[in-house]
Formats: sequence, C-alpha cells, structure tokens
Amino acid sequence: MPNTETRWGTPPSAEDLAELAETAFAAIPQALREAVRGTAILVEEVPDEETLAALGLDHPWELTGLYRGTPLTEKSVLDAPGPPDTILLYREPILVEWVETGEDLFRLVRNVLIHEIAHHFGYSEEGIERLEDEE
Repeated sequence: MPNTETRWGTPPSAEDLAELAETAFAAIPQALREAVRGTAILVEEVPDEETLAALGLDHPWELTGLYRGTPLTEKSVLDAPGPPDTILLYREPILVEWVETGEDLFRLVRNVLIHEIAHHFGYSEEGIERLEDEE
C-alpha cells in the first residue's frame, strides 16, 4: 500500500487522482485486474449534465464515479465490437467527499474504483452494498 500520509498543499489535480487510481488498480488482486483488462480509467472534473439527468441526480457532487460499458454479465461473443468500457472518476465530487469525511484520499479513490469495477461485473447498487456490509 502506498504512503497514504501525503500532505496536499493544494487540492489534488486530476493527474494526482489518476496516479492514485493506477496505484489502487495495481494493488487489487491480479485475477480481478485481468478480468477488467482493456477497461479505461479516466479522471474528469465533474459528471456532465446528460449523465446527471440520466441517473436522476440534481448535483454533480452526488456522483464520484461511473462505469460506462456493458457489464460482463450482459456481454456475448456475438456482440459487435463497441467502444471500450470506461471507469470514470470524478475529481471534484471525490475531493468534496474527502474533505467532508476525512477519509484517506487513496482509500477513497480505491473504494470508488472498486465500486465501479463491481458494476463491470454486473453488480447492482444493492449488490455492492451487500458486499460492503460483509466486510
């Protein structure tokens, strides 16, 4: 696990969060990493209005991450190739949660990343909550 005691003199940049996400991704079990190979992990400032409307959200800070793609449970070898699956991490909402909760930033980024990977495997929000409750 990386040094999570980093002190930030300024708000972490998108590049800082991308680096934390890469480190978090490298730390998850190899079998899981292999299963999401080819999935892009991107950092954006906030979700766009179209995404918020599609999810029924009013404010961009309500969404820290998003999986875009077809969950493995719905894929078929007969499907025509489409755009690559993508995990989006939203910088501003993550930083707001970080400040509000006092959670370690690396741990927060890792949790958002793992949450979105679970969506890649077809888990619903309820299923993810049940998994988190089992820890």
